Amino acid sequence: MTPLGEKLRHMRSTRNVSLKEMAEGINVSSAYLSALEHGKKGKPGWDLLQRIISYLNVIWDEAEEIQRLAEISDPRVIIDTAGGDPKATELANILARNIGLLKKDSLSHILLEIRKAAVQDQK
Repeated sequence: MTPLGEKLRHMRSTRNVSLKEMAEGINVSSAYLSALEHGKKGKPGWDLLQRIISYLNVIWDEAEEIQRLAEISDPRVIIDTAGGDPKATELANILARNIGLLKKDSLSHILLEIRKAAVQDQK
């Protein structure tokens, strides 16, 4: 599941909207919406995002959150480390080999550390 898929599923659940109802409301198939939620489809285009936001009738902050989540929800990521530090290549390869083995707590810890390092290194 992607961050966007998790958010959409949560929003549907809290609004008591079925997958089929939402799919019809945003003019996509139930199979497509399910695949989007489960990370089997790439991030949606701008037009579909706008239909989702409109269908869910969200306020500005939540609409921006949905758009932000869409940006970080590509399930097939390519990391180009060519010309960079060898440690970046090592990190990318270790992560690629092990990401499916990591448990939720480990993923949360690694994500937090990478976010903190990115903020610190931008200073």
